[in-house]
Amino acid sequence: MARRFEGRSALITGAASGIGQAVAERLAAEGAARLVLVDRDADALARVDLPAEIMRVAGDVADEGMWDGLDLGGLDHAVVNAGVAGASPIAGHDFAEWRRILSVNLDGAFLTLRAALRAMRGRGGSIVLTASAAGIKPEPGVAAYGCSKAALIHLAKVAAKEGAAEGIRVNAIAPAGVETPVWDAVPMFAERAAQIGRDAAFAEMAKLATPLGRYAKAAEVAGQIAFLLSEDSALVTGTVLLSDGGYTL
Repeated sequence: MARRFEGRSALITGAASGIGQAVAERLAAEGAARLVLVDRDADALARVDLPAEIMRVAGDVADEGMWDGLDLGGLDHAVVNAGVAGASPIAGHDFAEWRRILSVNLDGAFLTLRAALRAMRGRGGSIVLTASAAGIKPEPGVAAYGCSKAALIHLAKVAAKEGAAEGIRVNAIAPAGVETPVWDAVPMFAERAAQIGRDAAFAEMAKLATPLGRYAKAAEVAGQIAFLLSEDSALVTGTVLLSDGGYTL
């Protein structure tokens, strides 16, 4: 495997599972020297074991005080990845649930991005925000999640314009279905998985939703994020990599 991140440092949120953990594993495998891993699940975070210096931060990405207390000096890369899911039609949507999703997915992303941009001033760097195809293609029942991800895409583009003068690239990735634990919070999936098993539920949904007939593995998305972070994409900024198996066609 290439060593594109030799000696580099990176911040990753939502790092204890799913895409975040896969990105941490990928960057460590490619030589990253220091990883700042953030997740609210302290126990899962403690189990992440990688061949790099690891700073573990157990906390809520939407907590401004947590970010103010972190020393991110010398940061080269950041992956703004922490997120939560939920589903409800608008007319029946509980406002507290709307705020919960927006708080993590948008407020938390803003605070993470702000901290990363401040840490990269004067040295340059690259940042990737994990958005979603749900922020591009509307579907019933995902107003809060979809709106949070649509806003995240625009946030990445604004940050790309603001960061360019500092040599900071900012991009977003918009996967469709990815086989991660975030699906367990979606009632429709959880019910089907209880009936036929998680693997079969993923396969069933993917066959219906994507022309390619499958969902992504977290490691596949991590590879795409690594490309956007690396010098292989040195002139790519302000873009959205749509990785959806044809879902939005």
